[in-house]
Amino acid sequence: MTKRKLGNSNLEVSTLGLGCMGMSFGYGPAADKQEMISLIRLAVERGVTFFDTAEVYGPFANEELLGEALAPFRGRVVIATKFGFRLDPNGGPQWIGLDSRPDHIRQVAEASLRRLRVDAIDLFYQHRVDPEVPIEDVAGAVKTLIEEGKVRHFGLSEAGVDTIRRAHAVQPVTAVQSEYSLWTREPETELLPALEKLGIGFVPYSPLGRGYLTGKMNENTAFDSSDFRNTLPRFTPEARKANQALVTLLGKIAQRKNSTPAQIALAWLLAQKSWIVPIPGTRKRERLEENIGAVAVELTAEDLREIDQAASKITVQGARYPEKLEKMTGR
Repeated sequence: MTKRKLGNSNLEVSTLGLGCMGMSFGYGPAADKQEMISLIRLAVERGVTFFDTAEVYGPFANEELLGEALAPFRGRVVIATKFGFRLDPNGGPQWIGLDSRPDHIRQVAEASLRRLRVDAIDLFYQHRVDPEVPIEDVAGAVKTLIEEGKVRHFGLSEAGVDTIRRAHAVQPVTAVQSEYSLWTREPETELLPALEKLGIGFVPYSPLGRGYLTGKMNENTAFDSSDFRNTLPRFTPEARKANQALVTLLGKIAQRKNSTPAQIALAWLLAQKSWIVPIPGTRKRERLEENIGAVAVELTAEDLREIDQAASKITVQGARYPEKLEKMTGR
């Protein structure tokens, strides 16, 4: 596995990371813990060094999973986690609001350190921008944790460009995480140029469109009742049917390259910038191997032009999130 640096920072990670949320949360019932520990350790064996989690995934279960799975590999892997949600004090599965007050950030950091079984959090993202707390206060709180040796790098997730600039002025931002893929290209307009100018790395989540771009689902695919894709406008049967043209495009290129639609979708992302590190998630060994194989897929300038020209004629149907969650992005 090749390596990449996130922006101008000295944080070097595998070219492809592993998003671990779906192992515990979001896509139906949690997977078997021992199977997921084996999968995470297989990823390390295959050269993956960058793992993504958050306290809200579970809540807490995903961080605990990574803490146990990666305990034998301390110093060899980079773990990113996140703060910024207010969780149900009664232990319910859903968050009940945002909370990026400095004292809360510290509480989350201390608890995440215990669950992850580490001395320092490698990359600590604000999960969503909290409009009630100035971003300068958030960056200052993380800066203090970095000075204390409890955190190594600061990140932001789904933040707007102005917010990123203001945070970066207080504490350099190592990476920004937002959704980016062939069917979610909004970051190209303002975000990517700003990150390039500031020297900040970019970590696309859902680089395979929450599974849609793999070509393994269609309008008739049924999700478990607890799968949060049931709530996403882009995953209505009508939207899935309308967006099939994108999967057809990926399949056409994949056939020519002797690869898979998922590998073409990931290779396309990797070809955009040298400081982009996607974090596809999976619960399956064969999908992990397939995703890692994308690193070896070479797309020529002609291939990329063909993909862009064809994709530009496809209008993606359906919003990424329901309105309440959509409002929490790009602030």
